[in-house]
Amino acid sequence: MTTVIEETRADSLDAQTLIDELDAYLTPLYPSENRHGYSVEKLLAQGVVFFVLRHGDAPAACGGVQLFGAEFGEIKRMYVRPAFRGLGLAKAILTHLERYTRGRGVNLLRLETGIHQTEAISLYERMGYRQIGPFGPYREDPLSLFYEKWLD
Repeated sequence: MTTVIEETRADSLDAQTLIDELDAYLTPLYPSENRHGYSVEKLLAQGVVFFVLRHGDAPAACGGVQLFGAEFGEIKRMYVRPAFRGLGLAKAILTHLERYTRGRGVNLLRLETGIHQTEAISLYERMGYRQIGPFGPYREDPLSLFYEKWLD
């Protein structure tokens, strides 16, 4: 089956559907004050470049990156639908976000994730991300983990 990653607006139907599914997944895991994901409106307002990964004809995964000048990029709203997990799609979208960031002359990529996202945490660590303290607007949060990776 063919896998294609396309840049799209965060308010496209496929992107919104995936973001809504991600929110539905996270809502029972974390109180609202501990969910730091941008809304679709904020993704657009903050200039987050957003991508949808299609596996065959189906939108299967998504993720975005917000660039903070040449200092760093931050991964936003990365998600793989449960039916498509285990196919390497999370690695594919993460690799794409890394290439996009590096292609813009930015060599540091950061992210925040929740402590209950064990599969995501394992992926980030396998892909060379190292745990750091809070960055940017984030503060210490017992339900959050922060990671970064220097891109070659």
